[in-house]
Amino acid sequence: MRLVKILIGFTFLGAFVFMSMRSDNVAIRKKVIIGYVGGYKGLADLSKIDANKLTHINYAFINVKNNRAFLNREATDTVNFQNLNKLKKVNPDIKILISIGGWSWSENFSDAALTDTSRKAFASSAVKIIEKYNLDGVDVDWEYPGISGEEGNVYRPEDKENFTLMLKELRLELDTLEKSRNTKKLLTIAVGGFTNFIKHTEMDKVQQYLDYVNLMTYDFYSATIAGHHTNLYPSKTITAEHSADKTFKEFLAAGVPANKLVMGIAFYSRAFTLKPNSINGLGDSVLSSRYGKGYTFIKDSLINKNGLIFYRDKEAKAPYIFNKTTKEYMTFDDEESVKEKCKYVLKNDMGGVMFWEYSSDMNDYLLNQINKTLK
Repeated sequence: MRLVKILIGFTFLGAFVFMSMRSDNVAIRKKVIIGYVGGYKGLADLSKIDANKLTHINYAFINVKNNRAFLNREATDTVNFQNLNKLKKVNPDIKILISIGGWSWSENFSDAALTDTSRKAFASSAVKIIEKYNLDGVDVDWEYPGISGEEGNVYRPEDKENFTLMLKELRLELDTLEKSRNTKKLLTIAVGGFTNFIKHTEMDKVQQYLDYVNLMTYDFYSATIAGHHTNLYPSKTITAEHSADKTFKEFLAAGVPANKLVMGIAFYSRAFTLKPNSINGLGDSVLSSRYGKGYTFIKDSLINKNGLIFYRDKEAKAPYIFNKTTKEYMTFDDEESVKEKCKYVLKNDMGGVMFWEYSSDMNDYLLNQINKTLK
């Protein structure tokens, strides 16, 4: 009888250990859901953010000025930081990061990364901001090292090595803050979802300093041919250079582990007016282009209304709408394309997903789909 009790005890112990290991494994493999929240225009309405549907918020953007991270709108940034921290009452595990740069504020990155002195000044200033406002980390969105982004940006060949050195310096500063606060501080980057970005960086070296690499797998659109701006796979209808699948595989081959790579999702659209002879939308010639509407507006007010007919490119896993009369064409992510991207993340053991930008889908249509598929 005693032997039976011992055996039963070992059985229960084994089951407990197994369940504990399984729980730890699930926790380790939890996918991140990173939402970019815009504060660059001033005071942001953060009251509608559902913190329980996110793991991280990247606050965009912090400027780069005189080789330092710089709050362009300190008065409203301060209020925005306070309101973001209040979200931790709803979700204590959510992490708040500052995102530095972006398309419009990347012109001074090359100077900030140029020397040991400038890199130390930049890293120190960035970490002081998160220390002052009790935030959780830094996201760097340099568009782009070594190649032109917005007109007027400074860029140099040596950006390739300096980008690595700048991130190394940031990691060292964050490590110091970690020790003094006894809490983890994150370092992430947003990267261009195209081959030329990889050619002008040292991603195999860069990744060692990073928690996540946010793939900007959007803005793939062409200025001349109506295509997709955030497609998962190539289209068979048109020849296009970019897809999220290609981006992921190239960054993986460049030395970034899959579990650090984060799939980008577009909560906004790209809109085009096509030339008068256009009849199909997809593949027709572009007359003019512009930043499009957010997905909440598209779903509630545009799809299959006023002549804007909904289509899906099954091969690319990408939707679009087209009005054959007015020649208006719009490309975007919807619930189905988001579902496919999240399934891809799970299949390839990626780190998770990120999206630009929260206010473009305030009804949470896409965020709900992300949570449904990943969780």
